[in-house]
Amino acid sequence: MGHAKNRNPGFNRLSFVCGIAAIHTVCLAATASQEVDFSPPPEEQQLPTRMHSAMKDLPLIKVGHAGADLTGGDHRALQAAVDYVAGLGGGTVEIGPGEYLMRDSLHLRSFVTVRGTPGKTVLRKADGAESPLALDGDFGEEQITVVNPEGFEVGFGVVVWSSRANGFHVTVARITGRKGNTFSIDRPLNADCMVSDGAKAATSFPVVSGYDLEGVRVEHLIIEGNREHNALLDGCRGAGIFLYRGFGTVIEDCQVRHFNGDGVSFQQSNDVEVIECVSEDNASLGIHPGSGSQRPTVRRCVARDNGRDGLFVCWRVRHGLFEDNVLEANHGNGISIGHKDSDNLLRRNQVRGNHADGVLFRDESLGMAAHRNRLEDNLIENNGVDRDVAGIRIRGATRDIILTKNRIRDTRPIGAQRQTLGIQLEKKVGSVTLDQNSIEAKTPISDQRDVRTDGGGSS
Repeated sequence: MGHAKNRNPGFNRLSFVCGIAAIHTVCLAATASQEVDFSPPPEEQQLPTRMHSAMKDLPLIKVGHAGADLTGGDHRALQAAVDYVAGLGGGTVEIGPGEYLMRDSLHLRSFVTVRGTPGKTVLRKADGAESPLALDGDFGEEQITVVNPEGFEVGFGVVVWSSRANGFHVTVARITGRKGNTFSIDRPLNADCMVSDGAKAATSFPVVSGYDLEGVRVEHLIIEGNREHNALLDGCRGAGIFLYRGFGTVIEDCQVRHFNGDGVSFQQSNDVEVIECVSEDNASLGIHPGSGSQRPTVRRCVARDNGRDGLFVCWRVRHGLFEDNVLEANHGNGISIGHKDSDNLLRRNQVRGNHADGVLFRDESLGMAAHRNRLEDNLIENNGVDRDVAGIRIRGATRDIILTKNRIRDTRPIGAQRQTLGIQLEKKVGSVTLDQNSIEAKTPISDQRDVRTDGGGSS
């Protein structure tokens, strides 16, 4: 029995090994036939400035007073989140509801979206301090010495200016260190700020600020400017929301109110979009595109009760689109356009109740004037408060303007009407096309030109 039990043992082992090998071969073949293809699809391409393709999931960090990735209630928590996401190449910072105290700007970074909670995220400018300079601030110097240092602290935003160093020569920076009454700053002074010219420093700054940017979005923020407790900040260097070379930035569904300066200002910033924003009760201009900003879009915005013009189209703004906006009750003009601001389209805007002219083309020489602009289907009514004004006033050597299908009227009682001129064309103005405009005014058209070159009448 023992011999029979062990009959042909080598043959049995060989058969077993061969069987296993056959099964393994079949399994490998089956696996190969089901292999997932991870090769890139034909439409996949690398990003223009990165060695990888576009990703579906990008960094996201939440900031709030509680229950967030980063907790805090001031500019430091917000800035930490923005810088963290920027360090990963871009993504989104979501800011929870509540009020955040700003002692410095929220400095935007490229490819970062900053998104608040609609109607509930408030960035409030802290009370400011102000002092004369004790020593001259020299051009290029990176420190200032003030008479009274109270209220100036490391990490705070600061502005330095004088009666001569204003406009783009104002310096907005951050305090990086202190020694007695002397403070170091992170940006060289833009100009000589001389004690003899009344040089001052103050802890004023844009609440949201962006320099040298691309690919940025700002959404659903309320900017509370606290204008009563802060020094005036020039719109060339600051605003509630301010951009300098902020290319392609989108600002959507934001409110800027009570800022001691402009509401929204962007300078040297091409392809900016400002959409469904409100700029209200700010000390200076409502919305201020300027200094060569090309192809801006301002759409469905409100500029109301600002200290100067509602929409100020500054220098060298070209090929812009300004449509479906409400510009009302501002203390200057509803819309002002001038220096080299050519080839823009302004349509379907409501320009009403402003203290000065509804639309003003500023007085510029032939080479500098706002040529080839088109105003179409705008409602311009009830402008002028304490003096007579025009619905549309064109000054300087401006030419090739098209005014079509605009409604220009004053619906107030006769004794209260101040928009007494419909359209005024001053002496040096060139060709203006008037087409299908509806004008109700004491003087519908006042044409003071030496030679009439208009392309038609107004009905």
